[in-house]
Amino acid sequence: MRRELRGLPGGPGDADAEAVGRHLSSLREVAATRSVALYAALPGEVSTRPFFEELRSRGRSCLLPRLTGGGELEFAPVGQWEDLRVGRYGVAEPVAGAVSLSEAGIVVVPGQAFDATGRRLGRGGGHYDRALAKLDRARCLVVGVAWSRRLVAEVPAGEGDQRVDAVVTEEGVIRTGGSGG
Repeated sequence: MRRELRGLPGGPGDADAEAVGRHLSSLREVAATRSVALYAALPGEVSTRPFFEELRSRGRSCLLPRLTGGGELEFAPVGQWEDLRVGRYGVAEPVAGAVSLSEAGIVVVPGQAFDATGRRLGRGGGHYDRALAKLDRARCLVVGVAWSRRLVAEVPAGEGDQRVDAVVTEEGVIRTGGSGG
């Protein structure tokens, strides 16, 4: 499936990334949380920077991931996008200050593909799946973000793969009901 998805162009553009940010901001859970975890996009992924800027303007704390030497994700607060530095695999990351991901009321994750049941196809390292498995999913909304053309009929899933509760694209929000693994 990853090979088939590689043939798709990266993303529609900045206006569509802003539309995704507006849809993320419209989630009722955003108004109720003080802290949101999100990611810095790689080529082909939807940029979360518009959503980050909106959250910061509302006084919300934003956590972004950093890959540890042991291959695990840790999350750190970021006050300005410009504070990020390019880390392993070319991903923009916070420099220091890790906190527990459980501080976030919402966790926004990238994906190569999503389906209507909340299954997510990542890049194959299992980093997000391991991080999400440690969360109290009753207290945290996990939201997948992708371009609408990355919604597929079925994403293959294995043991340990974590589902998302909603998928947001430039076209809107899909509640999946897929909490947990």
